[in-house]
Amino acid sequence: MSDYEEEEELEEESGVYIGEYEGERNEEKERHGYGKAVLPNRDSYEGYYQHGKRHGQGTYKFKNGCRYIGEYVKNKKHGQGTFFYLDGSKYEGSWVDDLREGYGVYHYANGDRYEGEWKQDLRHGQGTYFYAETGSKYVGLWKKGKMTGHGEVIHKNHKYVGKFKENFPRGNGKYVFDIGCEQIGEYLTSAQPLEDGADEDAPPVMTSKWIAHTTQQLSNMLEPSPEDLIDNDDEEKNSESNAGNDGNQDDNTENGNNDNDVSEDRGDDQNEAED
Repeated sequence: MSDYEEEEELEEESGVYIGEYEGERNEEKERHGYGKAVLPNRDSYEGYYQHGKRHGQGTYKFKNGCRYIGEYVKNKKHGQGTFFYLDGSKYEGSWVDDLREGYGVYHYANGDRYEGEWKQDLRHGQGTYFYAETGSKYVGLWKKGKMTGHGEVIHKNHKYVGKFKENFPRGNGKYVFDIGCEQIGEYLTSAQPLEDGADEDAPPVMTSKWIAHTTQQLSNMLEPSPEDLIDNDDEEKNSESNAGNDGNQDDNTENGNNDNDVSEDRGDDQNEAED
């Protein structure tokens, strides 16, 4: 009697569907090697097993229409694999313990695409998001699924370069245009006031406003800091001191003092140091 027939008999006796399996087993009668199975929830799997668990390359089909093709380790998606979602989107890349983690590419249902690093199912690390509708893209850092850190939003004829936090540009940045000019400024982000009757526990609606720096503001940004001024003062004093020493040396030369031997010795020390 086959395994399929045995399980079918058990199903008839208990009245509860316990699934089906057809494939290889080990000495302990565990599913081991290549096999096909229909799970109690009507999902199906075809691929490799190890000691009763999905392990290795396989294809898992969900009864709702989703599908995963890739590697398993102890019943979990782990390694390289592709998941086809019900809405038409698709992820192909690295998995760790059933979660998207590592490098992967996600094709969204609306045509957008993300290529980059993942952690615990979220975009995290360096990555690029392509917007299908506008042709623009974001290239930069992500944190827990949101644009956070240094990045660039690249459009057809210009781009914005600066820092982002939770999907919004914040702080100093600049717009760079293809015609060769730049506009430097900063983004100020604020939360919109709640409307009457709005849920107070709902997350605030954030807005960003671009403030271009004026000529005076740019001049202030280019002015040296107090530390730079201190360093400049020291350099000027050293320059004046050296100038005075040069003058004394000229006076000594005019008075008939011969420093040629000293100069030659210093030159030899310098050559030795260079060697």
